[in-house]
Amino acid sequence: MFCSRDPVYRNPVGAVVPGTKVHFKITVEREKHCSAVRLVLSQGAGTCLVLGLFWCGMNGYDREWWECDFVPSQPGLWFYHFEMDTADGRIPLGRSNGGEAAFGSTEDWQITVYSKAFETPDWLAGGILYQIFPDRFFCSGTPKRHVPQDRRLHASWEEQPQWQPDADGEITNQDYFGGDLKGIEEKLPYLQSLGVTSIYLNPIFEAHSNHRYNTADYSKIDPMLGTEADFRALCAAAKQKEIRILLDGVFSHTGSDSIYFNRNGRYGDGGAYRQADSPYRSWYSFSHWPDRYDCWWGFLTLPNTQKTDPGFCNYINGESGIVRKWLAAGASGWRLDVADELPDPFLQALRTAAKAEASDALVLGEVWEDASNKCAYGKRRRYLLGDQLDSVMNYPFRDAVLGFVSGRDAAQMLETIMRILEHYPPQVVRVLMNHIGTHDTERALTVLAGEPAGNRGRAWQSAQKLSDETRKAGLRKMRLASLMQYTLPGVPCIYYGDEAGMEGYRDPFNRGTYPWGQEEQPLLDWYRTLGALRRENPVFREGSFQPVFAAGNTMAYCRTDGVHEVLIALHAADCEAKIPVPACWETSQVKLGSLPENGMLSLPPQGYAWLERRAE
Repeated sequence: MFCSRDPVYRNPVGAVVPGTKVHFKITVEREKHCSAVRLVLSQGAGTCLVLGLFWCGMNGYDREWWECDFVPSQPGLWFYHFEMDTADGRIPLGRSNGGEAAFGSTEDWQITVYSKAFETPDWLAGGILYQIFPDRFFCSGTPKRHVPQDRRLHASWEEQPQWQPDADGEITNQDYFGGDLKGIEEKLPYLQSLGVTSIYLNPIFEAHSNHRYNTADYSKIDPMLGTEADFRALCAAAKQKEIRILLDGVFSHTGSDSIYFNRNGRYGDGGAYRQADSPYRSWYSFSHWPDRYDCWWGFLTLPNTQKTDPGFCNYINGESGIVRKWLAAGASGWRLDVADELPDPFLQALRTAAKAEASDALVLGEVWEDASNKCAYGKRRRYLLGDQLDSVMNYPFRDAVLGFVSGRDAAQMLETIMRILEHYPPQVVRVLMNHIGTHDTERALTVLAGEPAGNRGRAWQSAQKLSDETRKAGLRKMRLASLMQYTLPGVPCIYYGDEAGMEGYRDPFNRGTYPWGQEEQPLLDWYRTLGALRRENPVFREGSFQPVFAAGNTMAYCRTDGVHEVLIALHAADCEAKIPVPACWETSQVKLGSLPENGMLSLPPQGYAWLERRAE
């Protein structure tokens, strides 16, 4: 009938550039007595473009072909379906699972049209990212200067993060463990042993909380972490090991306790809260100055910035702005916090600034949904069309990986993956940040083996620890999850300590200290193996993704670049499984698992296989 992922029916498949002739072809049963077929396209604003399909011959004895061409003229999204005039009246033909058509479906297919000039950095493709929450990774023991006295340093690295409210009933996040930039530099050999090629740092700028998402001064490194000289030294040392540094940009809001807002008076008499004619006043929106103002999700400690304010935009994105300052100091790109709260003009200005400072700078956004078609604040966003983001944090893949390993239907999880690959430009796909956990989610091991937290609070979460039996089962699942994470299109991102077997429910329990000397060594060895295998095969830079099998608890897929091929098979259930694979894989090279025999690949309970061959 029609399948958007099959070039017989739509050629080319996937995202395209303006001027591409997209050929549509459908096949219809002769018995329907079809007299006309129309392709109905829209850009979501109610206006439709209707193209008639031409009858172009028989498909066997009982079907006929209809076809037409569509040429998009500029970047944007097009949504489409078909309408057929038949003996039974007009019948809509819409999207179903697998990109296939279904009579009566009201869901449209999507065409993403991206700029011809869209390029993403080569240095990230095929690599491995590693996310570090700086306070909790490693403490160098270097004395620090100018650290505010209201910060509490834990007596022991092994203590649990503070989770109880203070005497005023507030959660202040002002407990610290002392992790610092020099500590990260000391551990670069460890990261190199994992095959890491890029480090994503949670915020490192001056801020008065351990997470530092309440920026106090974008121009300074937080004194607990070190100095600008320490940052430059880290970037230089990392570069020597071919490792890049990616910074966290929190530009949708600042802290109320900041040089810009200064509600607490820490920074003297200035600031938008204390000085009516402050140069920062226009950065914020006051309904009644100074005590009523727009703030992030209602948190008074996080006043929202006015991203379209010329002064603020220039401070961040100008020629001497924050974006360019830290790229010039050694960073290779920015991860943008809550990118959907940054308006289009701001994102475009930020991209322009980053690329002006370094043409291969990375601009990656936090977007939890399908970033190609997300609507935010009543507007369809254009993150991935070529003038804003290079890539995004790939939460849909996280859902698919953890869902599959946890027992959800393999075909359904594969559909989640395939939709992203169909919608995203290939430049984006090759540098997707494929994580299975971050500072905003429960630890992957806890998700896979722990009891769901549900609505239970911090007191319950603080007391949880996996039993030996559940932890053992969880570690087996972590192998499957990480294998899938490392072999899907994009770039795997390890959340610090996942490779060592760290557990933890929600913030702050997912932000514990790295367990140096107490790592889960077999799991750590497994991650090193995955890193080495990934590094050895060029197919993971931007090779295509081809489903081979997906049913029940078993999934198999192939990655190929036309020269090399890799077959990955995974089985998430507690029983053995056999899946059909092409006979050519019976003479392939085994990296993990075993060879297939007689067209069948055997997988043990929660088993896997990694096979490699030369493409024919």
